[in-house]
Amino acid sequence: MSTKHPIIAITGSSGAGTTSVTRSFQRVFRRESIKAAIIEGDSFHRYDRKGMRVAMAEAEKAGNHHFSHFGPEANLLEELENTFREYGETGNGRTRKYLHDAEEAAPYGQEPGTFTAWERFPEDTDLLFYEGLHGGAVTEKVNLARYPDLLVGVVPVINLEWIQKIHRDKAQRGYSTEAVTDVILRRMHDYVHYICPQFNRTHVNFQRVPTVDTSNPFIAREIPTPDESFVVIRFAQPKGIDFPYLLNMLHDSFMSRPNTIVVPAGKMELAMQLIFTPFIWRMIERRKKALGR
Repeated sequence: MSTKHPIIAITGSSGAGTTSVTRSFQRVFRRESIKAAIIEGDSFHRYDRKGMRVAMAEAEKAGNHHFSHFGPEANLLEELENTFREYGETGNGRTRKYLHDAEEAAPYGQEPGTFTAWERFPEDTDLLFYEGLHGGAVTEKVNLARYPDLLVGVVPVINLEWIQKIHRDKAQRGYSTEAVTDVILRRMHDYVHYICPQFNRTHVNFQRVPTVDTSNPFIAREIPTPDESFVVIRFAQPKGIDFPYLLNMLHDSFMSRPNTIVVPAGKMELAMQLIFTPFIWRMIERRKKALGR
């Protein structure tokens, strides 16, 4: 953690909804005129798309049927930790972009599934913002969870997470249901060992829970809508959270435990704005004082 150069990390698996949370933070940054250095978790994958296919095939031959982006072997977690550490100490670091599709790749004149060159962050940013799979990862070699000043977990109930991933990968990437199912199965070992444990280390967790039947996610024709869902928001340290204010502002919400508030999913973005804006205000105020501004 760093007072002068704070770090915010959003962590969650593919299909969990971290992109929606990121949009909420971006709105706060724009409204409060905050300049953020951005890291996309995919940028610290070890292999580009073609290289990953080769690495997976080699792992299969060696008897490793669980090789996936969820595990440390397919990622540059030590480099990511170095970037977190450097930013906390100096306010700078480096990252790159992973170009998912032709639209993202076109401005760089590269093929989809490749990385751009490494670049330094812009000068004089107010904070570092990470969104990806491993913002709170801890392994024998790295401890990323110790760096973020605010670590947020996004983790729908598992069947909803799978429904969202299946629909996204089919619609945006042209995968079949069977292909997405194979990916889910291959990732399960690393999901249990490297993704789930992160949510014990987060400061705040958002878990979307549908109120419709999702018992077989592999045949679901639609993603449950916000009107068909609630969001469970759990605070690791509830001291200082103004729950009466949140309940007053978020109609039809209720407390399920002393550190947990449940809100209609349609109010999730409003909840994020109400919860995180004060966090960010305090973060920036501490930074200004530490820098003597």
